[in-house]
Amino acid sequence: MVTDTTNEDYKFEDIAPYPDSIFHEKMENLVREPGFIHAVKWVFPNINYDEFAQDLLQVHDKDTFQKKIMWPFLEMLANRTTDGITCDGIENLDTTKAYTFITNHRDIVLDTSFLNLCFLRAGFKTTQTAIGDNLLIYTWINDLVRMNNSFIVKRDLPKVKALEAAQELSSYIHYSIADMKRSVWIAERQGRSKDSNDMAQDSLIKMLGLAGGTDFLTNVQEVNLLPVSISYEYDPNDYLKAREFLLRRNDPEFKKTQRDDLFAMETGLLQPKGRVHFQIGKPLNPEIALIDPSLDKSAVARDVCRMVDSAIHSGYSIYPINYIAFDQLYKTEMFKDKYNADEVNKFNVYISDQLKKVDVPELTDDDMDFLHEMMLTMYANPLKNNLSAGNTCSE
Repeated sequence: MVTDTTNEDYKFEDIAPYPDSIFHEKMENLVREPGFIHAVKWVFPNINYDEFAQDLLQVHDKDTFQKKIMWPFLEMLANRTTDGITCDGIENLDTTKAYTFITNHRDIVLDTSFLNLCFLRAGFKTTQTAIGDNLLIYTWINDLVRMNNSFIVKRDLPKVKALEAAQELSSYIHYSIADMKRSVWIAERQGRSKDSNDMAQDSLIKMLGLAGGTDFLTNVQEVNLLPVSISYEYDPNDYLKAREFLLRRNDPEFKKTQRDDLFAMETGLLQPKGRVHFQIGKPLNPEIALIDPSLDKSAVARDVCRMVDSAIHSGYSIYPINYIAFDQLYKTEMFKDKYNADEVNKFNVYISDQLKKVDVPELTDDDMDFLHEMMLTMYANPLKNNLSAGNTCSE
C-alpha cells in the first residue's frame, strides 16, 4: 500500500488533499481562524470551543480526523436532520480494489459525506472527494476540505488553462486509483441537477480518459467506475433551486453569487431531509469492455454516460412524495395506490411552506405557478427516470 507522501515530493500539491506531514500545522492555523470558530459555534451553539479545539489539536492525520471527528459529527447530523440513512449494495465492493464512485448530485456537501458515513459504519475506507474551487469561498474552507480528504476541481478557467486543469485532475484520479489504491468520489456532472433530472456529462467521462497513458477506452477502464444512486426524500434546497430557475427564466444573464452557494451549503447541511438512501451499483468495467474500440472518444463517452444513467436511475429509492408529485405534475392517477390522503395533504403543505421562503420581490401569479411546477418536477423526475430505466422501487 502506498503511504502518504511528504509535502516536498507530493505530486499534485495544488489540488490534492493535504499530506499528513503538514496536517497538524494546518490544524493549528484552522482552530485560530475566526471564520471557522464562527461556523463551529453556529452549528453547535452550546459548544465549549476551547475544549473542541484541543480535541482537534490531538489529531495528526486525515484518516484519524475522519474517524474521530467527522464520523461523530455526521452521525449527529444524520440524527438531527434525517429520518435515517440507509445503504444497500455494499457487498458489491471488493476491499482490495479502489473505485471511482460516480453519483447523482443532490447536496453540495452531504452527498459524499453521507456516503462516507455509510462506509465508516461498514468498516470500509472512505473516499477522497472532488470539490469545485467555486465553493472554497474562504481560505479556511479550502484548508478544512483538504484536511478532510478532498481534492480540488478547478473551474471557470480560460480554454487553454481549463484543458491543463482537466489533464491534471484526470492524472490525479488515475494516480489515486492505480497507485495509491484509494477510492475517489465525483459527481456525474458539474453542479447539482437542479430539477433532479440526473444525467451524466460526457465531458466528465472525457476528462477521466485524458490520463492513463494508453488508448481512451482503456484509460476510462483504469479508473474503475462504479455508479451510486442517492435518494433524498426531501431536498432542503428545493425552493432555492426553484428560485434559481425562476430568476434565470426572467433574466437569462442571472448568475449566482458566492453568498448563494454558501447559503445553499448551510441549508443543505442543517435542514430536514427525511429518509436518505444510497444504492451502490456494480463496477461498469465489464460493460465498458464490450464497447467497440474503434469508436471515437465522443461515442465512447456517450456510451459510458448511458451506462451511468441507467445504473443510477435504476437504483433510486422512490418515496410517496415522488408518486404524488408525478401524478400532480402530469395530472394522472397512475400511482394513486402508492400514497394516501394524509400523505397528499402533508406533501401539499410542505410545497406551500417551501414556496413561502422564496425571497423574490413582487411575485406574480404566473411566477408562483412556475415555481410550483418546478417543485413538482424536482420530485417527479426521479420516478420518471426510474420508470424509463425499467425499474421501480418504493419506500
